[in-house]
Amino acid sequence: MLKVVTVCGNGIGSSLLLKMKIESIAKENNIDVEAESIDSGNAHGVSADLIVTVKELAKDFPDDQPVAIIRSYTNKKKIIEDVLPKLKELDAQQN
Repeated sequence: MLKVVTVCGNGIGSSLLLKMKIESIAKENNIDVEAESIDSGNAHGVSADLIVTVKELAKDFPDDQPVAIIRSYTNKKKIIEDVLPKLKELDAQQN
């Protein structure tokens, strides 16, 4: 199971919506994920297989932390384009 953390500025609206979209995308592609939404301040130091966030927040994570940069918190098509390849790659590494 992949642990995915979705990150936005406050950890309430955008990251929660993104979490639900990630769960849906993963389910549609038979990828087992455990997703959590969190604010940017508390995201540092959280253990995860993948952090999903926007470009402005991605730079705050260490280089060794896998980060998928999204262009939209709400547009499922763009989220699929931005995140699905990384989810597939990480899933293949685990299996």
